Amino acid sequence: MSTGSMLAPKIHNQPAPSIFDQVLRSLDTRKRVLIFGESELMGDLIRVLTSKRRHWYDVVGVLTTETARVGQSSDGKPILGTVDELFEIVERFRVQTIAICVTDRRGSMPLDTLLDLKSMGLEVIDGHQLYESECGRLSIDELKPSALIFSSGFQRRPGMLLMKRLEDIIGASLGLMILAPLMGLVALLIKLDSSGPALYKQTRVGLRGCPYVLWKFRSMRPDSEGDTAQWAQLGDQRITRIGRWIRLLRIDELPQFFNVLKGEMSLVGPRPERPVFVQNLRRQIPYYDLRHTIRPGLTGWAQIRFNYAASVEDSHMKLQYDLYYVKHLSVWFDLSILFRTIRVILMGSGAR
Repeated sequence: MSTGSMLAPKIHNQPAPSIFDQVLRSLDTRKRVLIFGESELMGDLIRVLTSKRRHWYDVVGVLTTETARVGQSSDGKPILGTVDELFEIVERFRVQTIAICVTDRRGSMPLDTLLDLKSMGLEVIDGHQLYESECGRLSIDELKPSALIFSSGFQRRPGMLLMKRLEDIIGASLGLMILAPLMGLVALLIKLDSSGPALYKQTRVGLRGCPYVLWKFRSMRPDSEGDTAQWAQLGDQRITRIGRWIRLLRIDELPQFFNVLKGEMSLVGPRPERPVFVQNLRRQIPYYDLRHTIRPGLTGWAQIRFNYAASVEDSHMKLQYDLYYVKHLSVWFDLSILFRTIRVILMGSGAR
C-alpha cells in the first residue's frame, strides 16, 4: 500500500456539506488549484492565474515543505499545510489541480501520494507547463535544461520547414508587388521631410547567431545615435515627423521583405537584435541564444503580445514569448500571428 493510501482514511472526518453549500459549489465553474512549493515560479504562476483576465482559476493556497511556514502567506495566498497533510487539504478545499512549483524535487516530492491523487482523477501538472499554457510564454528563470531537452516541443520537421519557407517566399513576393506604390511614396516623403537616404541599413543577429544587414525605411534623423547604440524609447526625440507615422503603422519594416526573399529572415519569428545588445543580453538572460535557432521574423509572437522591448527587463519578458514560439513552431501558428499582426497595425499599438 502506498503512503497516500495510508493517509487517505482521515480525509473522511470532515462534516458533510449542506444542500445550500452543494448548490453554491455547483455554480462555481472555476478550477480550484493548489500550488505545491515556494519559489519564484510559484509567485509568477499565482499572478497569472489570479489576474483579472484569468477568472476561471481559484488558487486556494500553497503547500510547503517547511512546518514553520504553515499559517503564513506567500504572494497573497495562504500556506495551508505541509506535504504530510496533502490528502486532507485536497479534500477540505476541493482541489482539482495540483501545480508543482518545487525548485529541487529530489527527496521533496510525495510521489506515492501524488500518484494516488492522480489515479483518483485530480490533475497533477508541472508549474512551468501550467504557466506556459495560460500566458503563452515560457518561465525561464528556474527552468532546468532537462525540461527543454525532454519537452515535446522544439520540433523541426523537414516538411514543416519547407512549408514555412514557401510561406515566406509567397508572402514576401505578394507583399512587395501589392505595396510597391506605397513604398515608393514613403521613400519620397522621407526624402522631402529630412536630409539623408530613404533606406537605413543596420547589422542584426540572425539564424545561428550569424550577422546580416537588415533594411528599413529611415525614421530617425541621420547620425542620431552617434557612436553608441541606444534602445528606442517612447516619444523618442530622434524620430522625424514622417518617421513617427511610418513607425506607428509599421511601414518602416516593409523593406525587410527583401531580407525575407534572401533567406536572412522569415515573415514570422523572433525580432532580430543588434550584435552589441545580443552580447549583453546573452550574459544576463538564460537561454537567450535559443531564439537564434530559427530565422528572425518581420513580425513575431512577442510583437503581438508584448509590443516593444526597450530595456534588458523588457527583453527578458520578450524572450519568454520568443521561446514559446520556437517551441510551438508551425505554419498554422505563423498564419495566426500574421492575422493578429494586421490587427495590431490597424490599432497602432506598441510603436515607438
